[in-house]
Formats: sequence, C-alpha cells, structure tokens
Amino acid sequence: MIAIEELLSLSYTALKSNFTKLERPYKLNFAITMHCQSRCLTCNIWQLKPAGELSLDEIREFARKNSYFKWIEITGGEPFLRSDIVEIVKAFKENSRDLYIVTIPTNSLTNPDVIVKRVREILELGVPRLVITLSLDGYRELHDKIRGVPGNFDRVISLYKKLDEIRKTDSRLGFVFGYTMSHYNAGKLLETFNKVKEELPGVTYNDFHINLAQESDNYYHNEGEGSYKISGEEAAIELEQFIKNRRFEADPAQIVESAFLKNLVVFAKTGRPPLRSRSLEASVFVDNMGNIFPSIMWNKKIGNLREIGFDLSKIWNSEEAKEVRRAIEEGKEPVQWTSCEAYQSLTGKIMKLFL
Repeated sequence: MIAIEELLSLSYTALKSNFTKLERPYKLNFAITMHCQSRCLTCNIWQLKPAGELSLDEIREFARKNSYFKWIEITGGEPFLRSDIVEIVKAFKENSRDLYIVTIPTNSLTNPDVIVKRVREILELGVPRLVITLSLDGYRELHDKIRGVPGNFDRVISLYKKLDEIRKTDSRLGFVFGYTMSHYNAGKLLETFNKVKEELPGVTYNDFHINLAQESDNYYHNEGEGSYKISGEEAAIELEQFIKNRRFEADPAQIVESAFLKNLVVFAKTGRPPLRSRSLEASVFVDNMGNIFPSIMWNKKIGNLREIGFDLSKIWNSEEAKEVRRAIEEGKEPVQWTSCEAYQSLTGKIMKLFL
C-alpha cells in the first residue's frame, strides 16, 4: 500500500506540473561523483580530476533540508565508485517521505559482486522502486571500442545475470540496457540486440533504453565535439525499426518510455525538442561539487549548495531561476531530448491515462 501511495503522489505531482507552477522540483538529477573507469569516445567525464566532491555529511544535510523528492536519478561518473552510495540513498529515503523511485546508471566496471551487494542493501532500505541502467553501446567488440575498456561487454552481461537473480525474488528491482546512438555505432542497434539475445535468450526489445549522443559542457564536458553525433533520417529509420519490435505493456513506465522513443524519432528528424522541458520546474540538476543547474544539458549555474546552506528554496525563486524559466518559455534553452529531462515533460501527460 505504501508503494501505491507513493506512486500516486508522484503521478499527481507530475500531472499537476502540466497545469501550474510547482513550488519545488519533484525530480532530482544528482551526480554524486565524476570519477569513472570508462574511456568513452562520446564523453569526457573520465578525463576529469575531481576533488572536493560533496561529502556524505553534506549530502545528508542536503537531503534533510529538501525533503520533497519523489524521484531521484543518481548518476556520475560511475555512481558505484562511491562506497557510501547506500548511505546516500538512505539519506534521501529517510527524509523524502514520498520518494517512489531511484534510478542509477552503471558502466558495470566496478566489481559486479560489490554492485549486487549495494543493490541488495538499497532495496533493504525500503525504496519502492529501484531501476539500474546498464550502459551498453554495441555488441562485444563495438561496445569495448566505444567504451575504451576491453572486456566491458562481458562485465555488462555478467551483471545483468546477477541482477536477474535478485529480480526473481524482488519485483521492486528493474533494469534495462542503456544504448547511446552515435556516429560510432550507427546502424548497429538491431545487430547489437541480436548479439545480446544470443547471450541472454530472455531479453526483449523492451529491455533496451535508447538515447542519442548529445553535447553538454557542464555534464559530458564534450561541448563542440559533435562529430560523433547522429541525427536525421539515418537515426530516425534505425529508431523506427527498433520501436516497431517493442511490445505494448500497460505499465506507466513502459508507456512513458514508448512516448519518449517516438518523440526521439521526431527529435532526430527535426533537431528540435518535441515538447518544452520542465527544467527548473519539475526537476533540477546538482553536480558532484554541489553546483546547481537547470539540467545536465545547460551550463547555466544558478547557485551552489554549499553557498546556500544546502537549502534549494533559497534559489528556487531567485532572479537567476526566473531568468532560466523565461528563457525556456521563449525557446532559448539549449537543444536537448534526453531521458533525464524529457521524462518530466512526458510524465504528466501520460498520467492523464491513469488518473
């Protein structure tokens, strides 16, 4: 019953965001570290030398002073490189009463037994829904080349199998492959799916989440390196071929994902986001140093947690925040259509089907 109440709370807030200005964000995109073992061709996070990242005590204060999140996307870098990741989730779980879902991506390069242990411990905290995204950008040789780490593909498959064992006894756990389409794997999506299915016969097209490679100066740190990006008819055709193989599931998450993918085709064809974003309305991005941005795609810092005593309300209605919202209304936001931001634009509309 508690999980149902929390889901309804998230659904109501998401729906409400389509009609009125929210007093606070319901989704937090939070990069807890920028340390990363990958050497990705499409991302430069791994080249950073992060120092002075938010401590566990600082994150606890952040969670205590902002006790209203319903959806937290913990990201990195590689989130599982933080040995205190369970304590971080615990801090938000203890303070945000209506927290429904926590999502965490992983490159699968951390010891898989450690990841599995952390996943079990997070579930033991009583999180209603935990979703792990396993980054996978191609079949064995291709994925290892794009990610720059030999043997990475096999680690992904190994972790998938271990997580599948947990899911058999705990339906709160979900996991998907996160596939980023770029110049490096153009035309290889269906081949990748078939190769993965050889390793994991039970895998379906619904087990893949797709994004297009994009640029961001405050997150990916790859601004101006767009030669790897893919768009236009080439990307749209590949996406459409993939989408028609997905099966319909009467599940809110799958319905939102289907809507995201259909709009991703539109974005690929037009180069324009299909819907206005809810950045700095429904969601906010906080990086590993406590810097606050509208989104992972917009390098417009509006504050720092350490400088405002970890209380987001001190900047939520600031002139900087108002300027960002005006820019969004005027269509001046950087071009983007990523799941980190697009889901908020879609969720309220989809929830009309269920409420």
